[in-house]
Amino acid sequence: MPVEELKNIVDYGILGLLGLLSFITFWLLIERLLYYKNVNLEQYTHQKELELDLFKHLPTIASIGSTAPYIGLLGTVLAIILTFYVIGENQNDINPAEIMKHLALALKATAAGLVVAIPATVIYNTLLTKVDRLIAQWEVIRDQKRT
Repeated sequence: MPVEELKNIVDYGILGLLGLLSFITFWLLIERLLYYKNVNLEQYTHQKELELDLFKHLPTIASIGSTAPYIGLLGTVLAIILTFYVIGENQNDINPAEIMKHLALALKATAAGLVVAIPATVIYNTLLTKVDRLIAQWEVIRDQKRT
């Protein structure tokens, strides 16, 4: 398999995976916001039942936020390995400008990983705050029913 083909597989594979994770994150954000907007806190009689429904999908968002940088880093490392392989194959005809271009492009996977991870982490923390508020509201409703 030619090196250029491997490079394309690494680029499109890693960037495609990060794009998919980004899509999943925003899909879950929209789903959770719609759920939180329409949740009927009065229907819950047990706090654990409420928490199970409110925390649904939050671990997925947290996992995306924590693993996306590593996926990006993997893409960068693989691209650098391929760059060094090309350098090794063409020892007599090494163009420093071409090498620098390949190394610079290898870093795009790490940048993409961070572009996915940072919003996912912010989204996770925002939704976690919303969950805490909804649980507090449920406790107020529960206490009002008791008195």
